[in-house]
Amino acid sequence: MFSTDEKEKIVSVLQNDGVIAFVTDTVWGLGCLPESEKAVKKIYNIKNREAAKPLILMSNEVYNLFPFVKPIPMQAQRLIKQHLPGALTVVLDKSADTPDFVTSGMKTVGIRVPDNPVFAEICKIIPGHVLATTSANISHEPPALSYQEAVDCVGSKVGYIVNDYGFKALGVASTVIGFVDGEVKIYRQGTVQI
Repeated sequence: MFSTDEKEKIVSVLQNDGVIAFVTDTVWGLGCLPESEKAVKKIYNIKNREAAKPLILMSNEVYNLFPFVKPIPMQAQRLIKQHLPGALTVVLDKSADTPDFVTSGMKTVGIRVPDNPVFAEICKIIPGHVLATTSANISHEPPALSYQEAVDCVGSKVGYIVNDYGFKALGVASTVIGFVDGEVKIYRQGTVQI
């Protein structure tokens, strides 16, 4: 899908503490390497995002995300198998591998595997195969839903905007769930019904 030049550009931006914008199955996103505190700060600055709001971790394969979380409860494993890749973000207890600056100091982290070939391709070519992400928009404004909207919204502030190659975002954010005393708690209702 990507030319050699584009692959090199994506990897170079990320390895140099940069931020990229990309299409997912739900809305357009912003992302950086999770270990880059400098890049995470850039995302907060781009969005004017409140420091208390965490980023989530996304990858093309759920097993790439396992090192960032503590052992996953049985119920969460079932929902992950059922709905990922897809529009479900699962909030779990984070491991020591997840930096506090990604989670705003929280002890949990959201993980997700978008069902989108362009995003999957990005993850395949980057170091570690995981991005710290959030939606591509200024806080409290609607997220970008197309390449042009991403350009208009964050184009001058990010290192690179990845072409969507005709794969469109559906426009509804993911369902976000967590677990409280073993019970599923829905933090945000999206397209996935739990």
